[in-house]
Amino acid sequence: MSGTLHGVLVVDKPAGLSSHDVVSRVRRVAGQRGVGHAGTLDPMATGVLVVLLGEGTKLASHLTSDDKIYQAEITLGSETDTLDAEGEVTARAEVPVLSAESVRRAAELFLGAQDQRAPVVSALKLRGTSLHERYRRGEAVEAPIRRVHMHWLEFLGYRAPVAALRVGVAKGYYVRSLARDLGLALGTRAHLSSLRRLGSGSLSLDGAVPLDALLEPEGRARLEAALLPLEAAVGHLPQARLVARGAEDAFHGRAVRPADYTLRGRLSQGELAAMLGPDGRLLALGKLQPNGALRVARGFRYG
Repeated sequence: MSGTLHGVLVVDKPAGLSSHDVVSRVRRVAGQRGVGHAGTLDPMATGVLVVLLGEGTKLASHLTSDDKIYQAEITLGSETDTLDAEGEVTARAEVPVLSAESVRRAAELFLGAQDQRAPVVSALKLRGTSLHERYRRGEAVEAPIRRVHMHWLEFLGYRAPVAALRVGVAKGYYVRSLARDLGLALGTRAHLSSLRRLGSGSLSLDGAVPLDALLEPEGRARLEAALLPLEAAVGHLPQARLVARGAEDAFHGRAVRPADYTLRGRLSQGELAAMLGPDGRLLALGKLQPNGALRVARGFRYG
């Protein structure tokens, strides 16, 4: 078996598995413990799950904050404790006669910045313990209200009692909460009945590998063929191409002087840039300093 793999794998997650389940299976196929993921998907959800291998695990916190694209179906008439189809029904309400246009207008009310109450059954933590753990223990839990942002919405249609839409959202957005809130806006109750993640940052379903393909006899070869280099996952960041001297400084964690890199894209003070070596390989993530230098925030070592 080959050595440690470093990179980013876009898995098309099937329904019925947690993100941790997917990571465990990829870990077995890769034959290494250094595997993680960025951006959890609930078991019911399918689509883009970004799995990180080797040095790629260092990108987890950066990729988790990426914008996401989802396609969702919202069923009107009942709300559940989890706000999706896997939960227990907690409320029912008659569904009024609605036109597709009226549903579209109601959905568009959620565009832009909004205050959103998170689901009670979620991984958000209260005093070190996740809300879903407290809820399952029978504690009275009040989920926090947080500021979230929906960048865009494409309304796909309404066939009573199901509305379908596609959304682009920022970090921290709960489509389950959107389902609940849309139901209330339409004078009824609702829950999320289907969710598929189409994209996370610069990564999408294009080229994603089905999990089942990794479990076949040639799974390791399929994994290696689908594995993306680290720089592919940070393509949305400004790119700083380092000369040899700058690459040496970055390797040793030293700040890279302005004369030792060429920047592609706009970068403001304190923002992150992908620092690429002369061969185009990702060496580090760096933050722009007031003097124009790039200070290494996270370095990568490929053994």
